[in-house]
Amino acid sequence: MSVQYKFPEGFWWGSAVSATQTEGAANKGRKGKNIWDYWYETEPNRFYEGVGPESTSDFYHHYKEDIQLMKEIGHNTFRLSISWSRLIPGGRGKINQEAVNFYNHVIDELIANGIEPFVNLYHFDMPYELQEEGGWESRSVVDAYTTYARESFRLFGDRVSKWFTFNEPIVPVEGGYLYDFHYPNVVDGRRAVQVGYHTMVAHAQAVEAFRASGVKDGKIGIILNLTPSYPRSQNPADLKASRIADLFFNRSFLDPAVLGEYPEELIEILTEYSQLPVTKKDDKALIKANTVDILGVNYYQPRRVKAKEHLPNPYSPFMPDWFFDNYEMPGRKMNPYRGWEIYEKGIYDIMINLKENYGNIESFVSENGMGVQDEARFLENGEIQDDYRIEFIQGHLKWLHRSIQEGCNAKGYHLWTFMDNWSWMNGYKNRYGFFAVDLETKERTPKKSAYWIKEVSKNNGF
Repeated sequence: MSVQYKFPEGFWWGSAVSATQTEGAANKGRKGKNIWDYWYETEPNRFYEGVGPESTSDFYHHYKEDIQLMKEIGHNTFRLSISWSRLIPGGRGKINQEAVNFYNHVIDELIANGIEPFVNLYHFDMPYELQEEGGWESRSVVDAYTTYARESFRLFGDRVSKWFTFNEPIVPVEGGYLYDFHYPNVVDGRRAVQVGYHTMVAHAQAVEAFRASGVKDGKIGIILNLTPSYPRSQNPADLKASRIADLFFNRSFLDPAVLGEYPEELIEILTEYSQLPVTKKDDKALIKANTVDILGVNYYQPRRVKAKEHLPNPYSPFMPDWFFDNYEMPGRKMNPYRGWEIYEKGIYDIMINLKENYGNIESFVSENGMGVQDEARFLENGEIQDDYRIEFIQGHLKWLHRSIQEGCNAKGYHLWTFMDNWSWMNGYKNRYGFFAVDLETKERTPKKSAYWIKEVSKNNGF
């Protein structure tokens, strides 16, 4: 077959998962409780169809067959996360040897099958005991995380060379401290800022620990959901709204992670509204000295904004939304099964921005994907005909390919996700995988997209 879109030699083809969303075995192997286990126990009604994290896709018991399937469809890389509460129950103290054995088996199995493990340390899953101490609001939790990171590098760094400190660190800020869709369900702008800031301090301390750990040929990065903020028009008020949205949702983590400092304009806004976080005097130098080697880019949908129609209620808690309104662009292309806009060029715009403003840092698409409800309706002869997913991936890959041709330093593409997984409050409502998962039997069945990506990977393009 002739390949129209050829990717560079050694391109990373793979997928991404997180511990809480796929491992299952939530109460097995001496795992401690995390905030999701606790929240589900206390408020199961907030989870779609009452499905919680206890069993999920059960990667804990099925990792061998899953890794065989990854190999079968041409993965050469795979991102997973370590569960902090599994490795160190309670978040501090003694290492759980059963967890070490599990992660060792997974890492060794991946490598034996020619798949390079990319390991992320934190994917929304704070150990419950540490959340009780204040979670990311607490400086002592930041230090506990640094110890956890150091232990992970020590235990697995002899075989894992690609490490990531956080996945989408803005999401626990938004979900847990602004918009009430993650535990601890706080709505408080100042506390949200503190959580975001301490996350960056934790990140910088982990990068520092990584550099001291001597991981051979190692690279450390962070995974950010970079959502371009497109203005409704070129009117100065709309442009300002989009710039401020970008400051809050993208640059609040991107700038300190890659450039080692916070954007001046963000600091000015937080100062003006008395929302600055509590800091320590050495933090600035710490963040400056510990920038990332590599950046994971998660991209699903664009953010479209316009100038505020109405002034915010002065008695409401401080919110990013004080500075912009969301905008629905007429004629936009939609994923009708999930309600998100599909805008493939966004991936190109992100990469060009990284090239022009962030030193063309080495990056890769660490998540991109299409969630669809009730995929069983597309079942034909035992196979889900997910042509919509193939089209979605193709559309994004074309723009990624173009960005690489224009000199962007993009090294790979990981789909979210390998197999249908549990999605926080949404349970199994939207399916994202190359493989369908039967929740009763845990049986994995390839969708049409699995066969398609196998060819893409084999041909290094399409």
